[in-house]
Amino acid sequence: MTLGMDLTYLDCSQQQGVLTVCFTHYQKRNALTNDCLEELANVLDWAEGEANIGAVVVTGGERCFAAGADLNELASQRAIDTWLNVRPRLWQRLNEFNKPLLAAVNGYALGAGLELVLLCDVVVAGEMAVFGLPEITLGLMPGAGGTQRLSRTVGKSLANQMVLTGESISASRAQQAGLVSEVVVDALTLERCQQIANKIAQRAPLAVRAAKQALQQVQNTTLEQGLKQERQLFSLLAASQDRQEGIDAFFNKRSPNYQGK
Repeated sequence: MTLGMDLTYLDCSQQQGVLTVCFTHYQKRNALTNDCLEELANVLDWAEGEANIGAVVVTGGERCFAAGADLNELASQRAIDTWLNVRPRLWQRLNEFNKPLLAAVNGYALGAGLELVLLCDVVVAGEMAVFGLPEITLGLMPGAGGTQRLSRTVGKSLANQMVLTGESISASRAQQAGLVSEVVVDALTLERCQQIANKIAQRAPLAVRAAKQALQQVQNTTLEQGLKQERQLFSLLAASQDRQEGIDAFFNKRSPNYQGK
């Protein structure tokens, strides 16, 4: 696999249609600096153009997913620096990734780490994973979608408690609240997440892309608007060769051969 770019904060590997991206800034607990986020955005931009990549898994390794932003970077910024910062545009690039993005979370997912988790389509957590937005304890507040996406994911009361107290929640509580889809033993977190990603990567690419687009609208539109877009995307897929291939494969009891057309 050739990315065509030098990576300082990430390690990438590809297997069976799944690209796995691992943070490697271990000495700073995978702090999501601007440079790290830019590397991640560049990798996802590259993955969008690779037909043989059907899903991407992002992980921080066995001990820590990402423990927030780099406080040294934040401390050096004045108000005007924050206003002109490239960071919001980097987050927007991550949010616009049109293939499924999955998170395999072990250890801490705090601050910006949790905000990245909230951008992911599927989240698998190890039993000892911890999720939180502790910015309030530093005289700050979440600034990359944490207040908005967390409320829409786990509900008003729990989100308010987490943001206003800075308290974290366990993996089991995160699953109960809908933040996490599965909790497994720590040693199997990445493997299980990759299994799910591989299953997604085997599906028809156009259908997966359309379904992700419809699912993303749940947080952004009314039910009526979401239903309308869902139907439009459903109708659009009727023109795809993959739709006919899937139906033919079902009737003929064979595995489908999707081409993304």
